[in-house]
Amino acid sequence: MPYEWSESRRHLTLWPHRSLPRRGFAVVIALFFGLAMVPLIGLLGTALLWGLLPFGLAALAALWFGLRLSYRSGEVVETLSISPRDTILLRRNPDGSEQGWECNTYWARAEIHEKGGPVPWYVTLNGNGRRVEIGAFLSEPERRALYGELASELAERRDGGGGAPLP
Repeated sequence: MPYEWSESRRHLTLWPHRSLPRRGFAVVIALFFGLAMVPLIGLLGTALLWGLLPFGLAALAALWFGLRLSYRSGEVVETLSISPRDTILLRRNPDGSEQGWECNTYWARAEIHEKGGPVPWYVTLNGNGRRVEIGAFLSEPERRALYGELASELAERRDGGGGAPLP
């Protein structure tokens, strides 16, 4: 799964799934270039080659740009830290900006919304007067599993971790 608990289940890191690793990116680009150039072999030495070559290179550039854009949008990382006192969610966006949410662990709650969110089985954290999404980029089964783990972890910290509300 594209998330992992660490430090005795007090710290959670989430990231989008990568279906095409970096090495696969190079293979796809090379394979596309090679296959796009095969029909042009018969046109070597003719003026028609120079008429068709820009279109093949434009298609290669479009594929390159599309894959790079996909990689860039997948650079989202969310980190959740749960202590007996505070629950903190930080999200680093692809453009480098960061968003944060903080709440007393006693009041933090995980919720799952089967319908009505941007994705089915939408997971949110509630507390401190705000509702924030977590793991919206995960697949549906991963969001369901994440909700169960989050709800039990927050309940454990709240009940057994000395997370009484602060005045």
